[in-house]
Amino acid sequence: MRVLVISSSPRRNGNSRQLAEAALEGAREAGHDAELVHLDDHMRHFLRDCRECRNAEGRCTINDGYERLLREHVLPADAIVFATPIYWYGVSGQLKVFFDRIFCFIAASEPESEMFVGGLVGKRHALLMSGEESYPGAMLALVHELQEYSRYTHSDFVGYVCGIGNKRGDVQQDPSEPVATARALGRTLFERPATDYRIDTERPGSTWATLGSPR
Repeated sequence: MRVLVISSSPRRNGNSRQLAEAALEGAREAGHDAELVHLDDHMRHFLRDCRECRNAEGRCTINDGYERLLREHVLPADAIVFATPIYWYGVSGQLKVFFDRIFCFIAASEPESEMFVGGLVGKRHALLMSGEESYPGAMLALVHELQEYSRYTHSDFVGYVCGIGNKRGDVQQDPSEPVATARALGRTLFERPATDYRIDTERPGSTWATLGSPR
């Protein structure tokens, strides 16, 4: 399977980047075609008013690498792992803009909107976070945002990891071992159950019944 790990920190050697690299290693250990992209390499601009900046054909005219990132990396991926530091109890500004600008390509005014929509749905998503607080509520807004993005795109949100650290490399000292956990998440992206039960949902007596025996 094809796995894309998106590192959205402005730093290339920070704590969330270490988690991203661990997930990348795990995905490759499982035999997947996995790659890591640094979001700052592809995106330079915020979302604008599409009614003013689309060209006569309805195309987005924001001139950076975002559209290429979508076409060549995001759309072909079977799974996407999003890595972000926790900034003010939310995702990094870079990752927020990444989500905002998706609108430019799925809006009806985009000539290839059906192609973009088709390429965004039905994926597996995971979230990696790093933050300096052990307070569990610090991560909840980020988890909820990914849950809702996954729901909106008919995708499966299969897990998240949060490493505690402030200074670069601190996640290596976190006793919960988030780096090892991120590697395991990358390795098991396509093995994890993704459930969203309702009161009338038919389900097996064992969570793992449809996946075989636990490993």
